Amino acid sequence: MFAKTTEITTGIFKSYTNNEWGADGLLVCLSELDLSQEVILGQPQLDQTLQRLRDKGIFTGASGELEALPTHGLLPYAYVLVAGLGPVTNRDTLRAAAVFAAREALALRLERLAVKLPSAFDSRSAASALTEGLLLGTYRIAAYRKNEPARAELRQAVLLTEAAADAALLESAIATAEAVAEGTNYARDLTNLPGNKLVPASLAEEAVRLAQHYGFACEVLDEHEIAARGMGGLTAVGAGSANPPRMITLQYKGDPDSADVLGLVGKGVTFDTGGISMKKPDGMEEMISDMGGAATLLGALHVVGQLKPKVNLVMVIPSAENMTSGAAYRPGDVVTMLSGHSVEVLNTDAEGRIILAEGITYARQLGATHLIDVATLTGAVLISFADVATGAVTNDDEFLKPLLQAAADAGEKVWQFPNYPEYRAMLKSDVADIKNATSSDRWAGAITAGLFIGYFAEELPWIHLDTGGTAWLWSDKGIEPKGATGVMVRTLAAYLCGEALK
Repeated sequence: MFAKTTEITTGIFKSYTNNEWGADGLLVCLSELDLSQEVILGQPQLDQTLQRLRDKGIFTGASGELEALPTHGLLPYAYVLVAGLGPVTNRDTLRAAAVFAAREALALRLERLAVKLPSAFDSRSAASALTEGLLLGTYRIAAYRKNEPARAELRQAVLLTEAAADAALLESAIATAEAVAEGTNYARDLTNLPGNKLVPASLAEEAVRLAQHYGFACEVLDEHEIAARGMGGLTAVGAGSANPPRMITLQYKGDPDSADVLGLVGKGVTFDTGGISMKKPDGMEEMISDMGGAATLLGALHVVGQLKPKVNLVMVIPSAENMTSGAAYRPGDVVTMLSGHSVEVLNTDAEGRIILAEGITYARQLGATHLIDVATLTGAVLISFADVATGAVTNDDEFLKPLLQAAADAGEKVWQFPNYPEYRAMLKSDVADIKNATSSDRWAGAITAGLFIGYFAEELPWIHLDTGGTAWLWSDKGIEPKGATGVMVRTLAAYLCGEALK
């Protein structure tokens, strides 16, 4: 899963009539102001075509607009791809322009693309955003057809800068952006794997491969060790499946002089039927994505392995299949967790918070001083935010602030839910320390689900990210593809590797 398909290099822009790179297409990003100029591409017939498109309202330069203009030999490219940036050029609009251009290049079967960096924007930042967008835009879900036709590939992109001195400086920006995009696409690949091709044991094997590739410490506990250590919640959730659970940990020590250790915990439910509290069959195929939190963490670690930030990490992935059988846990069960706390099970489809609670406790035991968990936790977050934003819950607003800034820098939407005592009170149980669901999950369901996990963080600063609406999409939405999105990889990369990304 570490293969690269698109090589991105730099070159010097001399003129639109120069194509020493042998590119099939040229990408030019235009703001609304750029489009108002008389001379745009320096070729009168193509400039006139653009003016007609503008006058008809077909291409106005708005962000998200893209037109593929056949050159008919007027320029040494088969096509000029013209992408709109809106009224203001920024990283988000450049990234989006590159995503849409990459998709169009694949549709036109262009193998080599020259990309002119906008002269009015910082060249390093532009190169980073365009590289990221191009690689994200070339992503496609793996297919399993018997006679799958050869797919078009964008094999090379050349980023053209007008200043020769800038070309060498852009290489580090390109390499950093490549790491982020590759980590995101890696998470997408993992999440899109069918449930029969990814079970807890094979997810653990993939984590081991990633650890070996970058030299991280890695530990995998099987179902016997999980039970022996008292992880009753993870044991219960995995008990109904023929594929037993795993507890996966990876560690990275990038700052040995610091005592701070960030614990990252990711939900690794490789398929979720809901257990005895069975889900409706319509759309259940999406539940291959219920390990999206685990995939996000492994994608982020893929970035960390390349950029090597000065941080200490312990990453914990509790993984299980939530299936129904004679051995499955039941509503009404009381299970004892690794922390020693007891949980009253009211809903077996609220399994993710149970295994994440085990992961939180294990991360604390392994030395975490602050915690972030990522999970496709609830459908309730869709009621609040649809599939637009990731929900956040925290017990420490100051801890959350830099993560929200990282999300903004990465172009991902995160919004904070409140953490009021009344919500925590809704989780009180008559027979156990806490219950895993409220009497009505429609009432503040995303908040109470997150606060269940936060209960096990105890005194440590903690953030919960609910990607239940953003980790998987039924169709393309903006720059995000159908299926797995790899959401929060870019945010965590910005949070962990911020200095390298600037």
